[in-house]
Amino acid sequence: MEKQAVVSRILNFSCVDGPGNRLVIFLQGCNFNCLNCHNPHTINYCNHCGDCVDGCPTGALTFSTSELHGLKPKVIWDEAKCTHCDQCVDVCGNKSNPKVKHYTVEQMLAIIRKQQFFISGITISGGEATVQLPFIIELFKAIKADVTLQHLSCFIDSNGHLSATGWQRVMPYLDGAMIDLKAWQNDTHLWLIGRDNHKVMASIQLLAEAGKLHELRLLHIPGKSDLDSEVDAVSELINRLPLEVTIRLNAFQHHGVIGEALTWEKCSKQQMECFHHALQSRVPHTLQLPSIYM
Repeated sequence: MEKQAVVSRILNFSCVDGPGNRLVIFLQGCNFNCLNCHNPHTINYCNHCGDCVDGCPTGALTFSTSELHGLKPKVIWDEAKCTHCDQCVDVCGNKSNPKVKHYTVEQMLAIIRKQQFFISGITISGGEATVQLPFIIELFKAIKADVTLQHLSCFIDSNGHLSATGWQRVMPYLDGAMIDLKAWQNDTHLWLIGRDNHKVMASIQLLAEAGKLHELRLLHIPGKSDLDSEVDAVSELINRLPLEVTIRLNAFQHHGVIGEALTWEKCSKQQMECFHHALQSRVPHTLQLPSIYM
């Protein structure tokens, strides 16, 4: 069977998800469970519990039982009726989203072809893009083999929790990657994310050595994450990276966040500028500050 991707959203134009103007494909599913996640509805796949169906104000969600689904009730989303009020996302206790679509590689290529003259590349994001790595490999491979599309660069926006073997599989078709580093100390990372950061560190090093690391993203959560208190160690890491790698500083805000993290202090412009100053005095790389604080 042809590989399919579970997609939560496609953004036809973006200038913040890699170099130039890009088409961004947000895949459903993530192998992290970040306390501070700004898109928690992209973490899990719908378990078809039905909690979202009765409350849908436009009747865009229904239960369906068919032999195709093994006679098990499934939540069905009717996009034509949907107003994207996100009531279903708000009530979901599974950190999932019933409003997903399934695309084959050929179907995704058809979407890309419609935009090919207006974009400089493709970025696969999430959720966590690499949980659907086989699809990404086939899509990027097809883009590179198509004379009408091979001018498009292929990027992955990732949390970095992919094995070296996984990166090596996609490397022949990968032009660049953006990696998030959310905490320095392993204990902090375990508490904040639910997994250790060993693979993240290894991914940063591997991609940098291969000339594929486009951007390293550092998350500043005042009093919770430790990148500001470990600035010397973080600077040592950055100084081992090529100068062309951009360092993007991200400020924690409450947009999209649920649970305990809503009680955390938001990162102010002043706090971010202090973090920026501490890093900039130690590294020669370009550091990008947030443009908006919400």
